[in-house]
Amino acid sequence: MNILILGSGGREHALAWAVKQNPKCDRLIVAPGNAGIAMLAECADIDILDGATVVTFCEENAIDFVIVGPEAPLAAGVADAARAAGLLTFGPSAAAAKLEASKAFTKDICDACAAPTAAWARFTEPDPAKAYIRAQGAPIVVKADGLAAGKGVVVAMSEAEALAAIDDMFGGSLGAAGAEVVIEEFMDGEEASFFILTDGTNALPIGTAQDHKRAGDGDTGPNTGGMGAYSPAPVLTDALQKQAMDQIVLPTIAEMARRGTPYQGVLYAGLMIKDGKARLVEYNCRFGDPEAQVLMMRLGAQALDLMLACAEGRLDEVQVNWADDHALTVVMATQGYPGAYAKGSQIRGLEELPEDSRHMVFHAGTAQRDAQIIATGGRVLNVTARGATLREACDAAYAMIDRIDWPAGFCRRDIGWRALSE
Repeated sequence: MNILILGSGGREHALAWAVKQNPKCDRLIVAPGNAGIAMLAECADIDILDGATVVTFCEENAIDFVIVGPEAPLAAGVADAARAAGLLTFGPSAAAAKLEASKAFTKDICDACAAPTAAWARFTEPDPAKAYIRAQGAPIVVKADGLAAGKGVVVAMSEAEALAAIDDMFGGSLGAAGAEVVIEEFMDGEEASFFILTDGTNALPIGTAQDHKRAGDGDTGPNTGGMGAYSPAPVLTDALQKQAMDQIVLPTIAEMARRGTPYQGVLYAGLMIKDGKARLVEYNCRFGDPEAQVLMMRLGAQALDLMLACAEGRLDEVQVNWADDHALTVVMATQGYPGAYAKGSQIRGLEELPEDSRHMVFHAGTAQRDAQIIATGGRVLNVTARGATLREACDAAYAMIDRIDWPAGFCRRDIGWRALSE
């Protein structure tokens, strides 16, 4: 079959890598892709936020299956346009993708189905929001309601920091995303990611992971889009996964169906674990990045079969075949990230690294110019390895990093520290 993946990051490189291994895949196109993706698939420069453009491209290229990678095209209704044109599509409708596109919508869903989550309130004006913060005190969490490319959440450890976040969001720093704000109770504990496929009726857990959001070793420094991840997440025991399914995920799926907006695709539940109980932090309506890299490394070719079953409404007929192994990915980023950084530095040594079922460098922000790999973003490479143990996967990933010649890049040297120390 001919398959189109939408997106250009490390997540999409990992999806493409897994899909390409499946014999069902005859032709693979990724739009717009990146330099790493171009080594295993065709890349197409089209506007992935325009549903009509995507549909026309699919018709011209006889595409059989569309996989939507990032959240922005989902929120823009690209999956709706593809389905309306009769294309088999993996990814929720725009109405269902509000689970990520609107923090307040998700909180309403949780309230309606009694899913455990943080106490919260919504505001459309700064003064009532500030009064609420002063009444509640810190620490407290301030979230822009809409999509803000990972920049819309402030975990404020002081009242002053929370008040500044209100000024920032209502002041227009995040555009329309900050026109409404959700303020939440601060939840402490250990955070983990739980991934579930659902076809709107059936639900299939497909893996767990933990990522490292802070830029510096020891989980210090500013928050980022993620500096590394590992799978499985030891904290998400079988008992906790069952609790999360029974109390959070399945009630959410049922409530979405009850409202006439059934959810089809991957549901990524960010969970906070404390005292043997899980509460929902937030939902994402796509695979995490960099969590997708470790999940795809472990799933391999079966990822396509699972996504097809999801899109075709027959998840009850399939199961996940896990190897008893571990995967770990380390993000290499441009110096300065997540603040200001320079683009255009050259990366050397990638061609000498192994690329197989146990070792892979997934590209995120790269381009190829005159046979050179150039950094074009903040998070640039995902150096990923599998091992029989987490320590083995960790050592293999860092051994690969030590062979990459990129003076303008940096990485954390302690990815997986929490699980390794336990």
